[in-house]
Amino acid sequence: MKYFELKFNLLPNDSQDARDLLGALLAEVGFETFTDSENGIDAYIQQPLWDEAAVQSLITDFPMEVRISYTRAEAGYQNWNEQWEAEGFEPVSIANDICIHDTRHDPSAAARYDITINPRMAFGSGTHPTTQMILTELLGLPLEGKRVMDAGCGTGVLGILAMQRGASHILAYDIDEWSTENTELNFALNGFQQVDIRQGDSKCVQGERDFDLVLANINRNILLADMPVWQQTLAQGGELLVSGFYESDADAVLNKARELGLEEKSRRISDGWCLLRLGA
Repeated sequence: MKYFELKFNLLPNDSQDARDLLGALLAEVGFETFTDSENGIDAYIQQPLWDEAAVQSLITDFPMEVRISYTRAEAGYQNWNEQWEAEGFEPVSIANDICIHDTRHDPSAAARYDITINPRMAFGSGTHPTTQMILTELLGLPLEGKRVMDAGCGTGVLGILAMQRGASHILAYDIDEWSTENTELNFALNGFQQVDIRQGDSKCVQGERDFDLVLANINRNILLADMPVWQQTLAQGGELLVSGFYESDADAVLNKARELGLEEKSRRISDGWCLLRLGA
């Protein structure tokens, strides 16, 4: 899947609140990843999801005294790959128990769980707060013998930890061909061959049943649209771990969950991002 890279310039550009709000609003229209820049933020969206009218509308109605302009270009997959193949990334430590690293770097000797990945692009190395919250939550859940689904698997890092903690079965899917190929590679790097990896949206798991845990680190709009599908895949007593949205969007996610008979069991907050653990 190809992405557009949009560079949003804010004037004045010294308000972190304005940057955060812009990121939250962009997430609602399909943008997935954000990084701060000197003059604002850079944001990435899958090309089929690009909606210029929606972006123009949120800029026009932006509720702060900030002028916003942007440029759009196709994100250069190949340039990112060359950089990562040449340099890799520095190991990421999470909760002092997990070390995520590439094949060029050694793991931390203190980590209980050693995860090796070679990301196909710069997203998904475990640095984002939402990824770290889910990984931390997985450390405290009983996963031995559990059936786990990873919706929007990215690099596969969530499913890899679940397998390392004893999960008996992983179904991982992503709409992005790059992600599914990378997930398969990364599972193999960690010694796991028998994993069900699918390319597609939530339609590719319709009809699945008896999953003990569904993991979804996806933007708010997709969470709201796909939660009914995931709820149908749950075994009795199964749970959803959902993240990828801001704390300000938690009520909207919870309202949808309650429509499906799911209630909040716990939550985590990190840098304004939210994780919800949901169950019947």
